[in-house]
Amino acid sequence: MTARVVNALTEIDPQQWNDLAHPPLMGSEGRSEGRPYHPFIGYNFLTALERAGTLAPETGWMPYHIVVEQADKLVAAMPLYLKAHSQGEYIFDHGWAVAYEQAGGRYYPKALSAIPFTPVTGPRLLAKNPAAREALIESALHLVEKAELSSLHVNFISEQDARFLGSKNFLLRTGLQYHWQNQGYQSWDDFSASLASRKRKALRRERQCLKDNGLTVEWITGSDIKETHLDHFWEFYQDTSARKWGVPYLNRQAFSLLAQNMSTHLLFIFAKRDENYIAGTMSFIGGDRLYGRYWGCKEYIPHLHFELCYYQAIDFALAHDLQVVEAGAQGEHKIARGYAPVITRSAHYIFNPSLRTAIAHFLTREGQAIAEEAKILSTHTPFKKDPS
Repeated sequence: MTARVVNALTEIDPQQWNDLAHPPLMGSEGRSEGRPYHPFIGYNFLTALERAGTLAPETGWMPYHIVVEQADKLVAAMPLYLKAHSQGEYIFDHGWAVAYEQAGGRYYPKALSAIPFTPVTGPRLLAKNPAAREALIESALHLVEKAELSSLHVNFISEQDARFLGSKNFLLRTGLQYHWQNQGYQSWDDFSASLASRKRKALRRERQCLKDNGLTVEWITGSDIKETHLDHFWEFYQDTSARKWGVPYLNRQAFSLLAQNMSTHLLFIFAKRDENYIAGTMSFIGGDRLYGRYWGCKEYIPHLHFELCYYQAIDFALAHDLQVVEAGAQGEHKIARGYAPVITRSAHYIFNPSLRTAIAHFLTREGQAIAEEAKILSTHTPFKKDPS
């Protein structure tokens, strides 16, 4: 096996990358069964961001993908970026950078294996077999150290990958998100019936916002997505970024390329008054779940954010037999709306021994606090209490 760095995913054969990103799962009788599809790790998503110029040295996201090959075939790969900052990651290490640089070190650039601008758990270590995975992580650590970078971070990983990276001396970190999970519901009424009476009434009042404001909702996906829809959503997306005093991570071209590359995995939910678009969300459709990503509006209407981002997402999931809705990072307010706390995981290899020791102590305390927080929040869900 040989390993090398690739500075643009377009240098790699799309089918070979996707064979690693979306491998079949062999059933008990040797039949190939589909794994849950992760749209963000696919070739189409990542190359759309690269081609749009959102992943480039100018934006602080320099592609530095690690690939392992055997007989000219891709056997392992890791989406990797050299980062000049910690923006767009949703796992915050700014404090680590400040502490290290105040002590005379250089934290940036660092190496990050993640899906850019996307706080979604999924595969990061793509490998055909355990030997290839071993070669991948050993090569990544060697190449990062050789480049004299401070650290290698792998964000939003599965529990299995966290255990593997922990065995390779990565420091493990946990966080919290809030996901809706289908507990056998066939309709919104089934879901609503599982809630305590007071919570059920609260959701009903919030959902009244559409009728009270003369709004209708439109779901648009697949070939029905037109550039005019993207124009409307681009306006909403910019508004959200402006209100958060931030610079948009994506540019207008990125939306067009995503629609061209993977329209069947895109969902736009718009709120309209007559034919005027008032607000909208952009989500991605995975194999067993819906991933809410962006929201925006040009008119403030109470509860409309909850309706489009949370309740309409649940409606769509129920209508299309999806089992989970992931509505983005953070947000304890999601609990009252049927979303439950879920642990997320990341792994961090810190090369400087002193910095590593300090971060390890911090992560121990932080992990304990997050576990306790998750335990407490789990008692505040809006569902009916089990009388037993």
